[in-house]
Amino acid sequence: MTAAGTPVQPRRKGLTRRQKRSVSRGVQYVVFVAVVIAFAVSADWGRLKNQFAQGDIARQMFPDVITLALKNTVLYTLSGFVVGLVLGMVIALMRLSSVGPYRWFAGVYIEIFRGLPALLIFIFIGVAVPLAFPGTEIVGGTYGKVALALGLVAAAYMAETIRAGIQAVPKGQMEAARSLGFSPARAMVSIIVPQAFRIILPPLTNELVLLFKDSSLVLFLGVTLEERELSKYGRDLASTTANSTPILVAGLCYLLVTIPLGFVVRRMEAKAQEAVK
Repeated sequence: MTAAGTPVQPRRKGLTRRQKRSVSRGVQYVVFVAVVIAFAVSADWGRLKNQFAQGDIARQMFPDVITLALKNTVLYTLSGFVVGLVLGMVIALMRLSSVGPYRWFAGVYIEIFRGLPALLIFIFIGVAVPLAFPGTEIVGGTYGKVALALGLVAAAYMAETIRAGIQAVPKGQMEAARSLGFSPARAMVSIIVPQAFRIILPPLTNELVLLFKDSSLVLFLGVTLEERELSKYGRDLASTTANSTPILVAGLCYLLVTIPLGFVVRRMEAKAQEAVK
């Protein structure tokens, strides 16, 4: 105690919580930088450059890598997305239906196509369908097969996303529409679904990114030279040139699309969170 009788506060020993967090963060940064430097020093960049970064091989890929391979990849993706969106909407409404068989069918569809690898769906479309229905041709040829295969896979995920979006719309919206004389179907199409799509737009865009990468499975359908997408185009040239540079260029072309789409998804999610606040 002091002369005035005031108790003396004992001095704290060690670091405060804030100081400990700062030290921990600093240690993490140091470890991360050390790992990066160790990787950069130990890697044989000369061999990597010879195998993955041959400028003359990369230049030979243009403009076909853009006008042919990337174009086909985008077309496959968009067609599969449209089929998946339409089918997913139907499955989602069946999932929410008061009719039992509709709900059961939608549930079984979602569980099956969400559980099976996309590769098996492509093989099924390319092999099983022609065997089961001899002489039957899917409209659009390879493009139609890819759209159907991607759409069947995407619809299972989109259906659950759309269902969640519809259920997120306040029930009062349907009641208000019904009080204005809207039929249940018209209220769903005109009032509920548009609001639901504003909610689910970010995850749907994310699904588009996933489909863009899954389009590489088109090779299991058997494609012509003019129907090749980025992965098939890159692998073919890699085999021809005995070099992996075409695969790297194809990967960069994927990033040209997926990175901007990822940025759009993050922006939409941020705006959605601001709207909720």
